[in-house]
Amino acid sequence: MIDSQFGICHLSLVPIRAEASDKSEILSFLLFGDCFEVLEQTDKWVLIMTSFDKYAGWIDIKQYAGISAQQFEEHSERSLTLGPAIYQPLVKMDTGELLYLLAGSSIPFMTENSFSFGANEYKFPAQPLLAAGANFAENLVPYARMFLHAPYLWGGRSLFGIDCSGFTQVVFKMLGIKLRRDAWQQAEQGTLVNFLQEAKAGDLAFFDNDEGRIVHVGIMLGEQQIIHASGRVKIDPIDDQGIYSTDLKRHTHKLRIIKRFV
Repeated sequence: MIDSQFGICHLSLVPIRAEASDKSEILSFLLFGDCFEVLEQTDKWVLIMTSFDKYAGWIDIKQYAGISAQQFEEHSERSLTLGPAIYQPLVKMDTGELLYLLAGSSIPFMTENSFSFGANEYKFPAQPLLAAGANFAENLVPYARMFLHAPYLWGGRSLFGIDCSGFTQVVFKMLGIKLRRDAWQQAEQGTLVNFLQEAKAGDLAFFDNDEGRIVHVGIMLGEQQIIHASGRVKIDPIDDQGIYSTDLKRHTHKLRIIKRFV
C-alpha cells in the first residue's frame, strides 16, 4: 500500500468509481496531474477527494503516485493546464516510457520542458501546447469545438468519451475557470442571465427534468446555438423551450437557467 495522505494521477486517464470494485459505476475520471487527498484505503483501493472539484470516489491503488503535503499544496494552487490537442507525448525519464496526455491535464511549472512530482521525472520531447486561460472570448469557441463528435460517456472527461458536465468542466478549465463536476453543482456557480436573448458565447445553459432536477448543461455559442454532449458533442439550436435536436427533429432538453462566468 502507498503510505501517503496525498496523491497525484500519473497516468493519462484513471476512472473514479462509486465503490471499491472494478464492476462499480464510473463517476468521473482523473486526468494526468490531478491531485487529491486520500481519505481511506484498502489493499486494492483508495477513497479520494479531488483537489480541483472536491469530488469523492474510489480509484485503483496501482493508478497513482503518493506526494507530500507540500507538493499537494503547491500543485493544487500553482499548475499549468495543457491545451486543446488530441494528445501530447511526455517521456517518463527513468524508464523512457511515453505517456500521451490529454487536453485539460495538469503539470507543474517546468524548466526546459521538464518537471517532476513525487520521485518521478518527466520531459516533453517538444514544447507543449498550454491552455491560454486568460483569453476567454478568443479561445472559447475553438476549445469547445475541439471536442465535437466526442462520444458521450457517463463520467467521461476526455475526447475519447465525455459527459455533459465533464465537457463544460474541461473546456472551462482550459479557459482558466474552475467548475465543479456535476451539472447541478455547476448551476450553483456563476451569475444569472435573465433571458435567452441576453445570452452570449461562453454562458452555460442548464436543463431540468420533470422533477425539476438539473440534469444537463451545455455551452452557449450565442443566443441561438449551444454546444453540448448528448450522444456525442454537437451543436444544436436553442430557443425558449430548450434544445432542439437536429438529429431527432424535436426538443430534447427543457431550459431551466443560464449562468455567466465571465
